[in-house]
Amino acid sequence: MSVTHVGTETPEPQDGQSVGRFSRHSFRAKFIAVVGAAVLFDLMLAGGVAIWNVQRLSNDATEKVATGLTSATEEYLRTYIDTTALRTDLLLDQVFSEVEALGGAMQTLIDNPQTGTNVGRTVEADPKLGDKLVFNPQAGWSQNSPGESVVSVWGYLLDDDGNPLPEVEAQISDSSAFNLIAPGILKTGSPKLQMYYVGPKDKPIMRTTPYTDQAQTFDKLYPGHNEDNFWDFFFPGVYEGWQSWIKDPANRPVDRDIVGTDPYIDAITGARIVSFFYPLWTADRSDVAGMAAVDITLDQLSNLVENVKIAETGFGFLTSSAGNVIAVSEAGAETLGLVSVGGEGQGVTGIDRLLGKSRFPEVANLELPHNTGTVIDSITLGGDGDFNEETGEGYIVVLKELSPINLWNGETIVSENLTLGFMVAKDEIYAPLTAVQHELSEATERIVYWQIAALLISLVIVTVAVYAISGRITKGLSQLAGAARALQNKDYSVRVDIPTRDEVAAAGLAFNRMAEEISFHTENLENLVEERTKKLETANKEIGALNKRLKSENVRLGAELDVAKRIQEMVLPRRSELEIIPQIEIAAFMEPADEVGGDYYDVLFDGEHIKVGIGDVTGHGLESGVLMLMVQSVARALQEKGDKDPIAFLDVLNRAVYKNITRTKSDKHLTLAFVDYVDGKVTLSGQHEEVLIIRSTGETERIDTMDLGFPVGLEADISAFVATLDLSFGPDDILILHTDGITEAENAAGNMFGLDRLSDSAHSNRHKSAKGIAEAVIDDVKMHIGEYKVFDDITLVVLKHR
Repeated sequence: MSVTHVGTETPEPQDGQSVGRFSRHSFRAKFIAVVGAAVLFDLMLAGGVAIWNVQRLSNDATEKVATGLTSATEEYLRTYIDTTALRTDLLLDQVFSEVEALGGAMQTLIDNPQTGTNVGRTVEADPKLGDKLVFNPQAGWSQNSPGESVVSVWGYLLDDDGNPLPEVEAQISDSSAFNLIAPGILKTGSPKLQMYYVGPKDKPIMRTTPYTDQAQTFDKLYPGHNEDNFWDFFFPGVYEGWQSWIKDPANRPVDRDIVGTDPYIDAITGARIVSFFYPLWTADRSDVAGMAAVDITLDQLSNLVENVKIAETGFGFLTSSAGNVIAVSEAGAETLGLVSVGGEGQGVTGIDRLLGKSRFPEVANLELPHNTGTVIDSITLGGDGDFNEETGEGYIVVLKELSPINLWNGETIVSENLTLGFMVAKDEIYAPLTAVQHELSEATERIVYWQIAALLISLVIVTVAVYAISGRITKGLSQLAGAARALQNKDYSVRVDIPTRDEVAAAGLAFNRMAEEISFHTENLENLVEERTKKLETANKEIGALNKRLKSENVRLGAELDVAKRIQEMVLPRRSELEIIPQIEIAAFMEPADEVGGDYYDVLFDGEHIKVGIGDVTGHGLESGVLMLMVQSVARALQEKGDKDPIAFLDVLNRAVYKNITRTKSDKHLTLAFVDYVDGKVTLSGQHEEVLIIRSTGETERIDTMDLGFPVGLEADISAFVATLDLSFGPDDILILHTDGITEAENAAGNMFGLDRLSDSAHSNRHKSAKGIAEAVIDDVKMHIGEYKVFDDITLVVLKHR
């Protein structure tokens, strides 16, 4: 669409009337703003939803990975600790089996004393295996020379010459099979520090393999041991515990003969060891016959837990039920915050590395399991040695209770459940999760960045596209606007080209037609003005003629109305006619609202019969006045005819009036009532306003005439509706007839005069003559109306019995 000019030069546009291309009032700017806002909203919504979905997907993936990895990690730790616990049990079972093998061999010799004696003699006779005791007079004990094993005979088992007492000598011989059996067992199977044999409490010689200077070491570490009984000095309570088992097998805490010890420092080797005792019984099983035992170093148990490899720094530990850590690596002990105490004093004394004494409250408060299940817990340890929840490092702790064993606790034999524990830093165990979360976070950030970049690029592209498209879409409107401005500047030659068929093209076509019409009317304006002037002159002449005719008609109508008014006044009863009526004093007042009224009243007197009529024609004016005259004429005619039946009188009157109304095609009718007086009695007939009767006693009666007739002129036959009502009317009684012009007379406030005021006014003036009563009532009505407009005809008739 483009702008062209037809036949005339293009006027210059006026400043201030054009709208700039990108003015905020321009359609193009609004179009770009609306479309751009819609596209921006759509892109922001779509982009926001996409980013939200990406973040939600990332969070869901991270949560699922975390859940899965946590579950897998816990499953791995459970499996690992179950395997390690099984290996620990296997190690202990192997050690138990080996000490049981040694003990079983020694028990066999006890159960077969002759065989034991024979084997002992044979071994003692062997130059390599036999015991060749040497008395140490300074120390007071005897001990053999170095060999496969060592046998120590304490001073209280020797005579004054340093020789073993006879029963001790037999014990030495009978137990010398140890030299034959124990070295072989020691060298096979699981690593063992040493194996030894101790005789019964009355002959507690001690054999140990491999050979050590055990008596010399005892002298250094345990002064006084050579004077006290071996069992009471080193292992108080163990021997008595076994003896109690004989008396009552139920005293055995765990159904196995082997009894272990807490870790302690071996007096001979100085190593941290754990001992496992196997009791020997007399042949008749009535007493304890000594024990076979094996020592293993804590290194063997430590190797199991130290070989635990969980992440980079995860470690294992083995603890007693009291929380005394039996085996743990140094790094693990440091992490657990353990403090080693004990190992000094008489006899075998343990080493305490109690979890409860850890410098970390979280470790000290660890609750060990009390069943064979696996417990996984989390704790936080402070890096500087103090617990700090915010700066500390989190750890996962896995605990599993091992199978129970018999334990000598230094006083008696109790049941003991060792607990295997793992501890690993969360940062290490969850390092893959952290890495996955980091990668997911980076991937999410990349997606969000790309999404934002795509959003911005899309916004730029859409903005450019909207700008370009808006130019094409609004081009037609812009040209229409330019053409309209040219038209406003009285360039009626402007036209727009219409290359398209859309709504803008339709507007262009309408504009061209409008411009053509404007151009046509502009070019023919003088002819049109001249033509319109002639038409106006002709119209003015016609209006003048009509005005003359209207004036003439008004004069004629005024004359006619004046005649009608005079005729209406002429037919009203004259005062002289009323004054000659005997017995009844009658006064009347009638004032039409217009020139001609529609109210009717008449007094018909034939010398003996008094008939007073009152009526109200609908509406005012000439037509109503004519109908009033019809009623007056018919009533007069009927009166002159001598018809005294009130019902027939009213019926005939209605028929005559109805026919006239039908002939004149009028829609008027009237209410009409008559009062017939004869010899102190009045008869009411016809339907009209209520009739007031003020008795001589001052009592006021209101007579409703609704059931005494029917509107006159509305139906051809109303005889069925007409009725009469006889009332007494004696001396000084007053009868008031009126039209609704009195009761409905309004003042400036819109309040009607009403029947009550009419009744009160007549009652208060009842002592006056009929004329005085009528004048007083009319004065009250006039006073009520005041300067306000009178809307209806006012008629009042007062009858007072003389």
